[in-house]
Amino acid sequence: MLNDRKRKILQIIIEDYIETAEPVGSRTIARKHNLGLSPATIRNEMSDLELLGYLEQPHTSAGRVPSAQAYRLYVDSMKEEPGVLTENDIALINSWYKERIRNMDDIFKSTAKILSRMTQNVSLIVANKQPNARFKYLRFLPLNESQAILCIVTDDGAMDNGLIDIPAGMSSGELDYLSGKMSNLLEGKRLTEITGDKLQEVYSAVSQDEVMLASLKKAIGKIAAKNSEQKVFLGGAKQLLNQPEFQDVSRVKDLLGILEEEKVVKDILSAGDDSGLKVTIGSENKFTGIKDCSMVQATYRLNGQIVGTMAVLGPTRMEYRKVIAVMNYLHKYLETILKEPK
Repeated sequence: MLNDRKRKILQIIIEDYIETAEPVGSRTIARKHNLGLSPATIRNEMSDLELLGYLEQPHTSAGRVPSAQAYRLYVDSMKEEPGVLTENDIALINSWYKERIRNMDDIFKSTAKILSRMTQNVSLIVANKQPNARFKYLRFLPLNESQAILCIVTDDGAMDNGLIDIPAGMSSGELDYLSGKMSNLLEGKRLTEITGDKLQEVYSAVSQDEVMLASLKKAIGKIAAKNSEQKVFLGGAKQLLNQPEFQDVSRVKDLLGILEEEKVVKDILSAGDDSGLKVTIGSENKFTGIKDCSMVQATYRLNGQIVGTMAVLGPTRMEYRKVIAVMNYLHKYLETILKEPK
């Protein structure tokens, strides 16, 4: 059990090390912080903290650095004193979204970018499938005499496309007529409801070309499958290079290699439960490649359903108070904007 003095000294060491990335010594603490204690007394307390597993001595440095155990105590204590964002931080986040949101993908892309910018670490987002996306309209863009690009727009503003075969010599006017009729018949339906049979029923009402119908079924099937998959968004991978812990090029390459694998990122973010904000530090992470990192993650929901998970990944010397404050604000902000009709 730590007494108040040891807790205070440990907090100072953690926060000084987070700020400077330099080992912290007793003389530095005595000089910078008005504790009313001599360097010798502080040094004795630091020796006790080291014996208890809260401090480590890197190499032959006279200073100490926090251990993963110290960071865990520090993070757990924040439940009583959570960090808060400044008015400028809040204004930056709000303006960032207002300038960039046009559809669901924009929300996730913007979140990844602002999250990494605000925390100076890597951001990861896994957006769950959107089974309720509804068909709005489609267009055919002629590519050559026998092919056209199919463009489908859904009610959340997302647009997907695919290549289809068309009857030789079909004019732009005929394609426009066909797309208009099909759009009227399919509008408001969920993409998952546009099955092969349903598409044949709609298409047969306006055309009899079997080649184009088969091509449409294939293209729309691919689009529907794509929309049912989780999507991964990353932000600020280059931020790693600004961290002293990642000056080793091979270490950065290894971590970037992990982040480039979408399946691995999905597995990392699905490894925890969905019970709100969660912080994993060092060896608490289940994946070998990030066992010397810390991760702060949170899920967000819409109408009780999990829409996705966002996380910040960085060194254990992470500015936890700022990261958690940003995550908490974004969590609430996303719940608001995801409820708004697009």
